[in-house]
Amino acid sequence: MTGLTVRHRRTVALDALDLTLGPGVHGLLGPNGAGKTSLIRVLATVAAPSRGRVELLGRDAGAHRERSEIRRRLGYLPQAFGYYPGFTVREFVAYVAWLKEMPAELAPAAVERAVERVGLADRIDAGMKTLSGGMVRRAGIAQAIVNEPELILLDEPTAGLDPEQRVEFRALLREVGATATVVVSTHLVEDVAAACSEVTLIESGRVAFRGTTGELTALGEVSHAADGSANAIEHGYTAALRGHRAAASAATGSSPEDTP
Repeated sequence: MTGLTVRHRRTVALDALDLTLGPGVHGLLGPNGAGKTSLIRVLATVAAPSRGRVELLGRDAGAHRERSEIRRRLGYLPQAFGYYPGFTVREFVAYVAWLKEMPAELAPAAVERAVERVGLADRIDAGMKTLSGGMVRRAGIAQAIVNEPELILLDEPTAGLDPEQRVEFRALLREVGATATVVVSTHLVEDVAAACSEVTLIESGRVAFRGTTGELTALGEVSHAADGSANAIEHGYTAALRGHRAAASAATGSSPEDTP
């Protein structure tokens, strides 16, 4: 994507963002209101940018025909997603497979495989309305991977998952990231540390840091040595934000303390 700008009325959510993502698992970090969800929605083609060019899977996301092909080849889990309460887990995931125009002869096996991968095989014929919040979230992950997508977009995917389920989810991320581009938007730095190969930190609609998890960890190693209350990558996250804010303040002539 080049020069990606997203405006919500008078607010600039993304400000002339340039970003290239290849295969692997990419963590998208940033404070609340940084623009993470706006970016995920543009990548999922459910929101149009105010300005800039977005190319996904070798196709122009701004062209209608190209957009239809992109949607067949991606998987998307929004922060909050809807479903028909009367659906079973199988029916819910199968419906998404149908929306993705999967061949009818392949869809049933794909549905069972996706549900098994998220640990819901024993609840596949249970009603969605009977599931716990964590189970609903896992069903959402299943629908995002049912079509074996080349691009997977996950917005706060571990919300509602218990610690054991989060460990299993991280393993699944690493597995699918071997052959696909996976973008995980989260506020949980430990999820990024455990599952992601690269990190993009967004602050006020701009890239504040881009690099590997090791590089982000290195930023926090000095402060981590002085304060053992949090791990090094969390200190790196804080250090990257402070550095970006200081640079932005220097450019505008304001004080870093003026930045919220």
